[in-house]
Amino acid sequence: MNDLAAARALYNRDAVLSASPARLLTMLYDRLLLDLQRAETAQVAEAWDTARTHLLHGQDIVSHLMSTLKPDLWDGGPGLMSVYQFVTRSLINANVYKDVERTRECIALLEPLRRAWHEAAAQTAAPAFDGRGQALA
Repeated sequence: MNDLAAARALYNRDAVLSASPARLLTMLYDRLLLDLQRAETAQVAEAWDTARTHLLHGQDIVSHLMSTLKPDLWDGGPGLMSVYQFVTRSLINANVYKDVERTRECIALLEPLRRAWHEAAAQTAAPAFDGRGQALA
């Protein structure tokens, strides 16, 4: 690994370790959609090894989202768990059957959720403070 790659890896690790829970969630969704978009591009190009790599990484992210979701804590929890289960099955099938339409279906389903989580995270962001400890408007 060269110096630039090592510095980038260190920066990314520090960004994750210092992120709030809301920021971590948005980071996961951002990476999930990036993986699915890359998988779609690879599927269209019939680059199946590349597509498989991105689909598997997307499945790993969805698995993590499922394992951290506590569906009994809010009304939308069971529905979101169902979405994650559906996406998991679809990504498996997209990979096994080399089906770009299933990948696109997952992108279409998850993109509005990604945007919603970003909006929620922005609304819950901690207020900024000035040098005297006063909250900024």
